Amino acid sequence: MLAAIKTPMDIKQPDFAAVSVRLAKNALEVEEAQRVRYQVFYDENGAVPCAEMKASGRDFDAYDDFADHLIVLYHADDGDKIVGTYRLLTQEAAQKAGGFYSAQEYDISPLLNSGISLLELGRSCVLEPFRARPVLQMLWRGIADYITERNIDMMFGCASFSGTDVEALKVPLSYMYHYHLAEGDICPRALDERYVDINLMDKDDIDARRAFASLPPIIKGYFRLGGFIGDGAVVDEQFNTTDVLVMVKTQSLTKRYRDHYERKLNKSMPGAGAQ
Repeated sequence: MLAAIKTPMDIKQPDFAAVSVRLAKNALEVEEAQRVRYQVFYDENGAVPCAEMKASGRDFDAYDDFADHLIVLYHADDGDKIVGTYRLLTQEAAQKAGGFYSAQEYDISPLLNSGISLLELGRSCVLEPFRARPVLQMLWRGIADYITERNIDMMFGCASFSGTDVEALKVPLSYMYHYHLAEGDICPRALDERYVDINLMDKDDIDARRAFASLPPIIKGYFRLGGFIGDGAVVDEQFNTTDVLVMVKTQSLTKRYRDHYERKLNKSMPGAGAQ
């Protein structure tokens, strides 16, 4: 019986060799992924659920029915369990859903009018004991396979800082403004009624290395792939987060993992490395 882990702290040191990533295959797996989302967003991070979400113990919205759901599986002795998830919404699926989720917070018309193929990433979460580099790398590999199969040019989505105190986040927000702001005609802007200025400190007053280290792991991952952000942040009171819009050109992700697998293949060949 596939299930979400209800008490993740019971697993102190998971065996990462027993973890795998794939797309959810049916509605029951999507529901279990939604339960993981509820545990992370609502139980752990203080988001405010509606009555229906609270009764079901699931985080859900109208976009879930149109998206693909990447899931992290832990192959335990008592059966497979979902311990993480990532929602993937293609441009075609977004048209059926009435638009991208990010459009609730940002004017994404620069992306929509760019003529490139888009993938929106969202609702990313992993249960606490599994928040480690091996799991994050598996998620990236899963996304790399997905975008390669579908010829995606750019992935984007709202990435979050925990909490809504913008002043407390002024260092990482200002760092992103000065070092990772999108340029030119492809820079989405937070909607006027939700816009929060993130240019809160002079560039010279920022320790860039320390500021980068303070970023959430998922945002670090985006930037390591050459990612950049839109103009402004958005405070999401329901989810108790401060959001930024992050974009990554997919060629950097696919090249990274193509190179990785080529190195792995070369190492496994007889005589590999011989001069």
